[in-house]
Formats: sequence, structure tokens, C-alpha cells
Amino acid sequence: MIQCKDCDLYRQESNGKRTFLCDPFQDIKEPECLQKWQLLRLDMLLQTFGAMTAMQTRMAPLQDKIFKYIKREIDDMEQTDKWKYESEADQHPTFDSDHEFQDPSDPDIKD
Repeated sequence: MIQCKDCDLYRQESNGKRTFLCDPFQDIKEPECLQKWQLLRLDMLLQTFGAMTAMQTRMAPLQDKIFKYIKREIDDMEQTDKWKYESEADQHPTFDSDHEFQDPSDPDIKD
């Protein structure tokens, strides 16, 4: 098995950054290369997930404040419009025995 440092698809820059030019669909030289490539990708996914979790942790207090503000605004709007819904609930038309609408404000209706 050849080591990555001995492979012609491996580069190491002067600052220590490692670059792997191997493509698992075209130029894998040995089966172990594929396993190493999978480990590298898994490590990349893990680092990305860790960064996303850290960002979410920083954003959580702000999101809580926004949700509380929005809930308070919605409650205020519902309280303001409450009179509209209460008056509509009191004035629903009713059916008589012949299934005709009767308007409760009509003076010709007999109780």
C-alpha cells in the first residue's frame, strides 16, 4: 500500500495545508485510498456540522427574542380586533323550518 505522501495525487503546501487531488470515480490507485477519501469527507462533514451547531447556539437567544416579540404583536393584533369577531358571532342568521335565512335584525321576525 502506498502512503498518501508518496502518491503523485497528493500535494503539501509550504504552510502545511494538504491537498488531495484524487477523485474516487476516476483515479483511485488502491482500495485503501477510497477508505481514506471517505474518512476525509466524513471529517469535513463533521466540521461543517460543528460550525453549524455553534452558529445555532449563538443565534438561539436572538431567535427567542424574535419569537416573543412576534407572539406579543400577534396577541396585540388579536386583542385589537376582538370586537370585530365578537359582534359577528352575535349576528349569525338562523334557519326557520322552511330553510330560509332569517336576519335577526329584521323587525318582521316573530319569536
